[in-house]
Amino acid sequence: MKDLQAVYERLSFCFETRKFVDLRIILLDMEPADIAPFIENYLNDKEQVLFFRLLPKELASDVFVEIEADTQETLIKAFSDKELKEVVDDMFLDDTVDVIEEMPANVVKRILKNSAPENRKLINQLLEYPVDSAGSIMTTEYVSLSASLTVEEAFDKIRRTGVNKETVYTCYVTDRRKKLIGVVSVRDMLLSEKTELIAHVMDSNFIFAETLEDREQVALKFSKYGCLALPVIDKEGCLVGIVTVDDAVDVIQEEATEDIQKMSAILPNQKPYLKQSVFSIWKARLPWLLLLMISATFTSLVLSNYEAQLSAVLYAFVPMLMGTAGNAGNQSSATIIRALALGEVEFKDAFRVILKELLASFVLGLTVSAVCFLKLYFIDSLYNDVTLDVALVVSSVLLITVVMAKLVGCLLPLIAKKCKLDPAVVASPFMTTIVDVLSLIIYCSIAITLLG
Repeated sequence: MKDLQAVYERLSFCFETRKFVDLRIILLDMEPADIAPFIENYLNDKEQVLFFRLLPKELASDVFVEIEADTQETLIKAFSDKELKEVVDDMFLDDTVDVIEEMPANVVKRILKNSAPENRKLINQLLEYPVDSAGSIMTTEYVSLSASLTVEEAFDKIRRTGVNKETVYTCYVTDRRKKLIGVVSVRDMLLSEKTELIAHVMDSNFIFAETLEDREQVALKFSKYGCLALPVIDKEGCLVGIVTVDDAVDVIQEEATEDIQKMSAILPNQKPYLKQSVFSIWKARLPWLLLLMISATFTSLVLSNYEAQLSAVLYAFVPMLMGTAGNAGNQSSATIIRALALGEVEFKDAFRVILKELLASFVLGLTVSAVCFLKLYFIDSLYNDVTLDVALVVSSVLLITVVMAKLVGCLLPLIAKKCKLDPAVVASPFMTTIVDVLSLIIYCSIAITLLG
């Protein structure tokens, strides 16, 4: 859609003037992901229910998957059992599981009650997998083929069973015990003779995930290998489901959002910002603010210990040194945290990381300290008692603190990862306090030693 705002205005006009035929025509040309924001942002609770009932049947379940959990709950409560069953039966199982995980217990019971018996069993199985595992994001709706089928027979099976499958572009070849033995794409079958056996067309060297594998690692495989779908196997090598690229994109987005929140000292919250209440924002931010406030007392202790020995001139440069060191450490920390998340570095690469950061930090520190010296000696000296000795000491300490901060910034995430802790949680919030304390100790010790 070129101009969604104009389309939303047309939808609002048709809805308000009860021109439902025109409304349905507009909706048929829209994507579910574009319809969902209109329902959430332009309609109240009663209007949302009425509007959803006006959606063409082929769109309803797709739109339902795209809307936020609180709006889904509002609609479910307003649905009759028949309406709920129609929506749930038309959804893919992984989408149903995603909805259930966000709902309160009474709503979950109603969803399961109105699900087909065979689907209910599969939903319960998917719900048993750990939240961060491949099993929690996979779907059991895939096309399975036998190696003994011909290409023509395989296409016949795809036509019969592929209607309600998540994808038919990639099919999975299993033996009688459901053990995965190969993967075959529709493209490969189209380019093969009709009488060719699937055993001769399939690729037996395939990428797969295990049910308990971390979902972030699974999502990275999509990026690395360019998959559209990834088979998921259990401990015995049996095919139990597939993860599709749309689910992988959702995981990458959620994990990136979570890492940014943790690095900013905020408890993770996947709700859109405008959907968060003031209380939820307070609850997410307060714990880390309190913890960081308490940890900052170490900085105060260092300052109070050296306060009597520092002159007013030297004291004035404390914020600049601490701020520069903190910024330098954050640069390294953020870079290494992201590299760890993408699998670009591991703890075994620690020596190479340290060497690279040491060289880079020295060049950066030298540049920053040189600029700092020129500023202090030629500008600050005009309105402050900055002597050549003071300028040399401050700029030299700046070089040391930049090198120190970058080493701390790159080491903390690696150590956290080695200890099986989340680098985003451990590294960024605590790094600022550690760097502040160390930079103060270095500055005060050197300044007092050299300048007395």
